[in-house]
Amino acid sequence: MSRIVGHVAELHRFPVKSMAGERLRTAEVDWQGIEGDRQYAFVRSANGTRFPWLTAREVPAMVLHQARFAEPGSPKRSAVLVETPDGAVLSLHDPLLRAHLETASGEPAHLIQVARGIYDAMPISIQTTGGHARVEAAHGAAIDPRRFRANVVIESDLGVEDWRGLRLAFGSEEDGAVVHCADPIPRCVMVTIDPDTGSKEPKILRTVAQAFGNAYGVYAAPARPGLIRLGDAVRVVG
Repeated sequence: MSRIVGHVAELHRFPVKSMAGERLRTAEVDWQGIEGDRQYAFVRSANGTRFPWLTAREVPAMVLHQARFAEPGSPKRSAVLVETPDGAVLSLHDPLLRAHLETASGEPAHLIQVARGIYDAMPISIQTTGGHARVEAAHGAAIDPRRFRANVVIESDLGVEDWRGLRLAFGSEEDGAVVHCADPIPRCVMVTIDPDTGSKEPKILRTVAQAFGNAYGVYAAPARPGLIRLGDAVRVVG
């Protein structure tokens, strides 16, 4: 037996790790996650740790770079374009873009592509509008949800923590995706970075840490490939 718990309000895909992404009307979910999500990342060439990525932790202005697929419906073969903060549109592979990031970070970097996605832990992140509203209430001010880079935002008064260990089914039984909800998502300094200016507001991370155990949203993994569409009913199926 299943029950409807909300409807899909927003869908986001981030072609390049730590850069701004693109809104979708339909997301294709395969076994590795949302097609095209976190396909590329810049790597700190001299960094031999388990987290070698060049991100907005080192270069906050990375969130001001808008990455998108030139052919949005064909991420497996499409080129990626990046709109820089000054309005220029470059190929992701343009040496000028890499040089700019190297200058900003003060260290050499190179671009890689990983077909299965470059995730910190699991491939899909989910939050509800109700969950976000509770964070804003605890913070005492509005917070731009783009700071948290969720793939799927569900219009629901419920909190995603209620779905841990359960499956969510989207849309129709014929072609809708099913995901398995897992652990809450631990948050870091990334959420302090304003997606429009690159400036930092440390109080936001403090709110999440103190009032919510440093968790916002929930990780999920594909349980059945399929589609997620804006407006889809979302059902808990066990």
